[in-house]
Amino acid sequence: MAKRISRDELKAKLDDSEPMVVVEALPASYYQDAHLPGAVNLPHDQVDELAPQMLPDKNALIVTYCANGPCPNSGIAAERLEALGYVKVREYYEGKQDWVEAGLPTESGAPVAG
Repeated sequence: MAKRISRDELKAKLDDSEPMVVVEALPASYYQDAHLPGAVNLPHDQVDELAPQMLPDKNALIVTYCANGPCPNSGIAAERLEALGYVKVREYYEGKQDWVEAGLPTESGAPVAG
């Protein structure tokens, strides 16, 4: 089970531009509607296929999140990433709902290639 990261810890790392990959583990339509700043979309049921290309550095800090605490997707994605050999996986358990309710910014739209 991945360690959890709090909203305040995650926000501090984003504010400090700390190297990490923030992963939204929801389907693309939810990601396009709103996602945390700089997040990439890696649906929980596609981790095994997409992670090797999207997340080549298995030593990078990776933070998974989904809609909210009851949503299991971020935990599933985190567990799959750990099983694939990623060593610094954290789960933002409270998820996007907590982020938005705290008045923090989100982005929308499809990911930009490149």
